[in-house]
Amino acid sequence: MTPTPLKDRIAVVTGATRGIGHAAALGLARAGAHVVALGRTQGALEALDDQIFADTGSHATLVPIDLKEPDGLDHLGAALHERYGRIDILVHAAAVLGPITPTGHIVQKRWDEALAVNLTATWRIIRSFEPLLKASDAGRAIFLTTGRVARPKAFWGTYAATKAGMEALVRCWADEIENSNVRAVLLDPNQMRTRMRAEAFPGEDPATLPDPMEIAPLIVELAQGDRGLPTETVKFSDWKAGSAVQA
Repeated sequence: MTPTPLKDRIAVVTGATRGIGHAAALGLARAGAHVVALGRTQGALEALDDQIFADTGSHATLVPIDLKEPDGLDHLGAALHERYGRIDILVHAAAVLGPITPTGHIVQKRWDEALAVNLTATWRIIRSFEPLLKASDAGRAIFLTTGRVARPKAFWGTYAATKAGMEALVRCWADEIENSNVRAVLLDPNQMRTRMRAEAFPGEDPATLPDPMEIAPLIVELAQGDRGLPTETVKFSDWKAGSAVQA
């Protein structure tokens, strides 16, 4: 019998239609969680649901949403409260790369889009979902980050700056909820075979990179309420090498 350490847990996953978000949604569902999958494309959400149903015999809850829209996450928080009364797991995987260009050449539209998705949406997610996570006996929030925050390089200004803001916001919030039953953690997947990676490095052979499903067991591990979480960023490469992730 397949282990289900997350049986009866409610897990919200952003960016669930592809890449690491898709892998997280599948991994959490296979571990027994009921997945609330957020994504922009209805067809891709339905394809995810078909796969979850084939694997588990249960359906996900599908939420077509554009994180750039200002009120969608607020309305979703209210709807989840009415339907479930809580959430136990949050995985915020949605992000946009933005332009790879000199800082002085960044255009307003692309900057605003990256700011809305990578930073403002994180604030709205925290604001809307904190009460739901606190209603759980052990809320776990996992935010995907990037090594570009610690090692910014030329032409990466939009992505590095907006993700750095996201990291700062999550770290502040994690400190604020230290005495609650909720824990927040940053997860750095490093290089993975995703569409965003291909967009940033079009000449790279994707076969040389880990498949996003390889990180799913780590996400399941971090989502388990009976485990501690570290205060620093969890790196997939360290975990894969055998380093523990408990605090």
